[in-house]
Amino acid sequence: MSSPEGSTVTFRRVPPDFRRRALERFARKLEREVARGRPFDCLIAGDAELRRLNRDFRGEDYATDVLSFPGIDGRLGDLAISLARARAQAREFGHETEQEIRILMLHGLLHLLGMDHESDGGGMARAEKRWRARLGLPTGLIERVRA
Repeated sequence: MSSPEGSTVTFRRVPPDFRRRALERFARKLEREVARGRPFDCLIAGDAELRRLNRDFRGEDYATDVLSFPGIDGRLGDLAISLARARAQAREFGHETEQEIRILMLHGLLHLLGMDHESDGGGMARAEKRWRARLGLPTGLIERVRA
């Protein structure tokens, strides 16, 4: 559930090298600018938890990098991000893990806003690219798949 301050970021285990407050500020920036003031909650967890969530809610038995769960009763919804996947993808693409988490947050948030890159004829890809440029983020998920 969103806090009175707005969007939240919760870690199952906070890595010692993470700037937790910076990620919380980024989530609130996404809330203000991308979600037009609608808060969301983001869980940063391990692969085992993402695998369980993916299996239980999507019927897919594997860990994934980000999952989006639309809200009910006017809430925007929740995101779940795999810290292990974020670390691996950050290494693969040559940037910091914190940057990868930001990319995953943006991607997941666009899904919460109703976008679907698998069926929207490129609308989500264009929105993600536009927001990444505004937010100073490197190449996003959709562009990586198409490259």
